[in-house]
Amino acid sequence: MKLIVDAMGGDKAPQEIVQGCIDAAREFNLKIILVGREDVLERELTSRNAPKENFQLIHAEEVIGAEESPVMAIRRKKDSSMVKAVELLKEYRDGVVISAGNSGALMASGLLKAGRIDGIDRPALAPLIPTRNMRGTLLLDAGANTDCKSDNLMQFAQMGSIYMEKVMGRSNPSVALLNIGHEETKGNELVKEAFKRLKEIKSINFVGNLEPRDVLNGSVDVLVCDGFVGNVVLKLIEGVAFSLFGMIKEEFMATPISKLGALMLKSRLKNIKGKMDYAEHGGAPLLGINGGIIKAHGSSDARAIKNAIRQGKIFSDQAVLDSIRSFARI
Repeated sequence: MKLIVDAMGGDKAPQEIVQGCIDAAREFNLKIILVGREDVLERELTSRNAPKENFQLIHAEEVIGAEESPVMAIRRKKDSSMVKAVELLKEYRDGVVISAGNSGALMASGLLKAGRIDGIDRPALAPLIPTRNMRGTLLLDAGANTDCKSDNLMQFAQMGSIYMEKVMGRSNPSVALLNIGHEETKGNELVKEAFKRLKEIKSINFVGNLEPRDVLNGSVDVLVCDGFVGNVVLKLIEGVAFSLFGMIKEEFMATPISKLGALMLKSRLKNIKGKMDYAEHGGAPLLGINGGIIKAHGSSDARAIKNAIRQGKIFSDQAVLDSIRSFARI
């Protein structure tokens, strides 16, 4: 098992990235490859009294910024920490890369440097959406492919089902298609065709359509859609959560009595916020790439990085890539 971390990617790199790697190495007894500016990483490890025998450093001089054009950045910055991390997947075919860097650049790097698994037409970005029942729902695709065919949605369903069973421990995970209604006749031509074809796949537990209003209930394990719709859903959920907590705070701070009420409810409000915390879930796997890639949130702190590494360990231990390769060959 090779766990490879882009140590320079993300808003809080390299300090929080390195600390998360140290925490993961200690807690899970892991050996981790750190890719980035070697002098900087050496200094960070030394200052944090890290177990250096658990780390291998690979020097990369450049860093891809959050706002850079993905394809142009990959072509121009071949010595960047992200590109060099993904290139290691050619050497370690069952390795897993974790990065909190530029999402588009990471997806492009995966496609150009590692390639797709034979038989998989499009990779899918698959974040775990927090839900009321705290189980979470895997959404895919969440932005890797804005235009899809029914073949793509079928592959997303199969890859998502494998991931939820292998990594999240869900036995016979339920799979639904995101649609504007529960009826089979609802939706555009893409969704209606995908519905008919998903019903015929015996290897997944397809339960039909799911309406957007039911997404956060957590009634299904895997939710399938094209990348345009998935990205809209993901950003809408993030925006609603941010706005809702803002409005609640404004109301609680409005009067002395409401402030007292806020104090009494503080612990319960923290519980609700915790259910929506991305740091608990690690990152979003990019499924379909010929190597493991996990995209951590750009604002990931040490706890989020540690959980993303734990996620990568399970991904490798449970041979998720081999399972996807097996169904893709059929």
